[in-house]
Amino acid sequence: MAEKTHRVYTEEFKMEALNLLKSSEKSARQIERDLGITEGLLTKWRDKYQEVRSEEGVVSLDASDLESAKREIRSLQRQLAEVTEEREILKKTVGIFSRKIG
Repeated sequence: MAEKTHRVYTEEFKMEALNLLKSSEKSARQIERDLGITEGLLTKWRDKYQEVRSEEGVVSLDASDLESAKREIRSLQRQLAEVTEEREILKKTVGIFSRKIG
């Protein structure tokens, strides 16, 4: 069975593709065909990234606000699960030590 490998695109390629989507009258699907990228990938990039311009005028891609919020939610869910587990362990420990011996 052959392993599937995913192509990795550079940030510059993604920015150029997103700029082409903004400035061109072509559809995302047509641009994807022209660039030889997977169908739907351009739309995912548009939703996932936002352009960030530094003080020096350098433009780069950064996670969109939605993507950042999703990342924060996942982090908080992991923390909540950990704290909940710790609380359950402490409750059991208190129960064990508070039993009357005898």
